[in-house]
Formats: sequence, structure tokens, C-alpha cells
Amino acid sequence: MSNSRVIILTHDTLEAIGLKYVLSDVFAINAHIADDGYFSNFNLSIEPHLFFIDKATLVANLAFFLPRKSKIIVLTAGNEVIEDIKTLNTSISESDIINALSQLLETNHNEEKPSTTLSSREIEVLRLIALGKINKEIAQELNISINTVLTHRKNLTAKLGIKSVSGLSFYAMMNGIV
Repeated sequence: MSNSRVIILTHDTLEAIGLKYVLSDVFAINAHIADDGYFSNFNLSIEPHLFFIDKATLVANLAFFLPRKSKIIVLTAGNEVIEDIKTLNTSISESDIINALSQLLETNHNEEKPSTTLSSREIEVLRLIALGKINKEIAQELNISINTVLTHRKNLTAKLGIKSVSGLSFYAMMNGIV
């Protein structure tokens, strides 16, 4: 895990400093504290392995984090449960936090994740989807069959975890594809 890149986005500065200390000192993880400006400078090519975020950051940037929900751990002040998202209770003892982090990091490290690297053709299809083209128009423009377009769309949905056209369009805009 020492080669992992972790971003901490929380409005509680002391919490961020403490988490960074524990991650770097106990787990030898390269952790960085970021602020809200992180999203305007986001670079897909250096995307971190994990995000530690507070609930306010999650809600304010939901479209950014939804396709990355396997990469986020939400910091909570209690035993709150957020469906399909890992959480870390920060109001427990230091040793309990270290144990919880150890379990979360081990779980995250062992999870089989589908590849999120898009092929150049998938990026082309995504760009055309974001521009509002229908399958037939995409097939004609790229000189491929409609079945091939459908396969690319299925692969995009599987890789990104986004099922709606609006979600795919938003993803394309946030990542500079359109």
C-alpha cells in the first residue's frame, strides 16, 4: 500500500491532519490534504487510489464521487451507514481508528475492480453520447455497426458504474472529453 496515493478532503482541518499522520506514519501511505479547489484542477491521469472525504464534500460533489464510490471512505462522527459506501467513524479511540483503517485498507486492496481505463474508441463513443447522439448516429459517424456501439455503451457502463446518459455526459464533461 506504500505506493498508494490518497487524497483527504474534509472541512475539519484537525481531522485531516490527524488522518494524514496516521496514514503516513502507521501505514506508510502517501496521503495529501486537499481543499475544494482540488476538483477544478483534477487530472484523470494521476487519480488517487483512495479518497477520504466528509459527508458535506460527498454531497457537494456527488457526480464526481458516484463513479468512484469503490475508492471513497466517508468520515463520520458515529456509526453511520451509507449504502454501498465505506465509512470510518472518527469519534472512536486511536487504536480503534487504526484497526478500522487496517480493515478498510485491506478490503480495498483485495477488491477486484473492473478496469476504469477507457479505450480510445470508448472515449470517442462517450464523447458522442455526451453530444446527444443516438446509437444510429454514433454508428454512422464512427463507421461501425449499431451492435458495436451497444457493446461500447455496455463496457462504459461496466467500467464507470454510470447507467444514465446524463451521468455519462457529466462524466465526460468533468474529465475533459467534451
